[in-house]
This record gives sequence, structure tokens and C-alpha cells, in this order.
Amino acid sequence: MRFQQLAVFLILCLLCLGPASALAQVNANYPPPMTYSHGNLEKRDFAGQMLQGAEFANANLRFANFSDCQLQGSIFSASSMVETNFHGADLTNSMLDLGDLTGADLTNAVLTETILLGSVFDGVKVEGADFSDAILDGAQIKQLCAVAAGVNPTTGVATRDSLGCR
Repeated sequence: MRFQQLAVFLILCLLCLGPASALAQVNANYPPPMTYSHGNLEKRDFAGQMLQGAEFANANLRFANFSDCQLQGSIFSASSMVETNFHGADLTNSMLDLGDLTGADLTNAVLTETILLGSVFDGVKVEGADFSDAILDGAQIKQLCAVAAGVNPTTGVATRDSLGCR
């Protein structure tokens, strides 16, 4: 009997909500994320774009330009980002795990609360980057601390402090 009461209650709730529900109104304000996953975006210019929540998983982003982009909550998992330009980009709460960032430019980028586990950072530029609360392993932190310098102009946090360098 209790199950039937719950079922009737749920049906009534759904009927009352209808298409004008608060949830539907909130979702109408935000377009679905753009997906570029598995794409060949080599040398593509995204400079200055608003790409919050965009998906670039398993993409070829070699030599792409994301300078000054708004990329909060974006996904770059397992992508090739060799010599990609993220100068001044906001990558807060993004996923750049398992990516190849060899030679990438992260100068003045904001990477707070970003997941970077398993990514390659050979020859990366990190002057002024903010890694506060980012998820990195010990070897990555050691590698980045060896080249870390500067203060992020947006957050005011020193790169070495954000990485916990000694």
C-alpha cells in the first residue's frame, strides 16, 4: 500500500511541475556543452572564446590556441595538447588528465581545482599559472616546481605557492 501512495505522489508531482518547472527554466538558460571529443583540431584557433563545459576528450589539439578562453568545467581527458597555447585561460574545475601537454603554454592560466593526473608536462611553460587545489601526483608537482615562477595576474597567487613547492 505504501508503494502505491508513493507512486501516486510522484505522478502528481510530475504533473504539477510541467514544462515550466523551475528546473526546466534553469536548464533553458544554459546551452548543452559543445563537444569536440575525438576531433582533429590541430592548429585550431579558439582564442578568447567562452567555452565553459566544452568537451575535448581524446582530441588532437596540437598547436591549438586557447589563449584567454573561458574553459571552466571543460574536459580535455586523454587529449594531445602538444604546444597548445592556454596563455591566460581559465581552466577552473576542468579535467586535463592523461593528456600530453609537452611544450604547452600555461602562462597566467588559472587551473584551480583542475584534475591533471597522468598528464605529461615536459617543456611546459607555467609562469604565473595558479594550480591551487589542483589534483596532481608527487612526480608532476616536483617537475612543475622545477620551473615554477611568477604570480597569477587574475588570482594574485604565486605559482610556487599554488603547487606547494618548498
